[in-house]
Amino acid sequence: MAALVSPAAIDRILADAEASGTPLDGEEGLFNQFSKALIDRTLGAEMDHHLGYKKDDPEGRGSGNSRNGTFQKTLLTTNGPVRIEVPRDRNGTFEPRIVPKGQRRLGQIDDMVLSLYARGMTTRDIQAHLKEVYGADVSPELVSRVTDVVTDEIAEWQNRPLDAVYVICYIDALVVKIRTDGVVRNRPVYIVTGVDLDGYKHVLGLWIGPTEGESKAYWLNVLTELRNRGVDDVLIVCCDGLTGLPEAIRTVWPNAEVQTCVIHLIRTSMKYVSYSDRKAVAAAIKPIYCAVNEQASKNALEQLRKDWGRKYPGMLASWDRAWDEFIPFLKYPKEIRKVVYTTNAIESLNYQLRKITKNRGHFPTEDAAEKLLYLGIRNITGRHIDGGGTRGTGTYGWKTALNHFAVVFGDRLPL
Repeated sequence: MAALVSPAAIDRILADAEASGTPLDGEEGLFNQFSKALIDRTLGAEMDHHLGYKKDDPEGRGSGNSRNGTFQKTLLTTNGPVRIEVPRDRNGTFEPRIVPKGQRRLGQIDDMVLSLYARGMTTRDIQAHLKEVYGADVSPELVSRVTDVVTDEIAEWQNRPLDAVYVICYIDALVVKIRTDGVVRNRPVYIVTGVDLDGYKHVLGLWIGPTEGESKAYWLNVLTELRNRGVDDVLIVCCDGLTGLPEAIRTVWPNAEVQTCVIHLIRTSMKYVSYSDRKAVAAAIKPIYCAVNEQASKNALEQLRKDWGRKYPGMLASWDRAWDEFIPFLKYPKEIRKVVYTTNAIESLNYQLRKITKNRGHFPTEDAAEKLLYLGIRNITGRHIDGGGTRGTGTYGWKTALNHFAVVFGDRLPL
């Protein structure tokens, strides 16, 4: 690409700045002077276009409208505050485009605020950051207004159409603190991630659950919402023993396989094991989920019970409770097991969301929690998280697994 400004011109400008002692950045710096000159000239060109003649052009006499001076306006930019001159016309019909009426910030500032907010910084942290780095005074209320612009975007995302079939859906939960009825309470946030026919993972939506826990009726509402958005069938739903969820899944998608998340089951059972025994117990657990069939897995479970059940009864109880939803995993070929078991992208998403919510302490409302979680998901998975701009995260070995899905699930897989 050809340079818009010649190197010689840049050298002259830098030499003049050095001779006059003008710094590059800061409120009186060269970058700000450039910004002011560029914006002022662009506003002047817009006024020329609006009136149909240039300043001091005799053709403008008797045209019915003319310039009427300027007014000053402070504009917040990434280089700091810039004092610009906005032209006016006598008829009051001029509508500038580069800096619309009422706008006090360039778009990059809003994007920066959203980016910092999505990474878990509080409104006052963002206020201090902008003051320290850019010398810009902004109020916490302004930061809140900037982040509020995503409200409509959240509603659109949460109600967007979805694919008719997802090969796998993962339903996971994280806990956030939200002020509810005047008291800060722990509230579950459920995140549903779907793996499409091409092996790409997409966050289908998030739901903030009640404080009293879940029920079949609650899960029916969530899953029915997904079905109404277009999801007619899911081959495998991986979840974590959430109350009422397996029954709701079978009601909404009668043919779906309900599968306990193997990684979560292993982690839950290992919570009961002391650090000194973890390596040995992990080795003893592995034959359970790597078994060739259900009987071999059951034999491995009984061996675990024999070797470790007396010392760690809670660990065995976690496997016993989850057994009915764990055993579907054992009938799949290893190619399917591998992609069901591989949840690194989902684990990474949940880890990062927990990180940014932890920084916030608690949320004043459900809407505030939803806003941060949405911006966090958007920041982690890409700006266009509805699949329109990005395709989500792929799955290693998907084509091989897809062939086995086609054999196991037959005509339920629309290829």
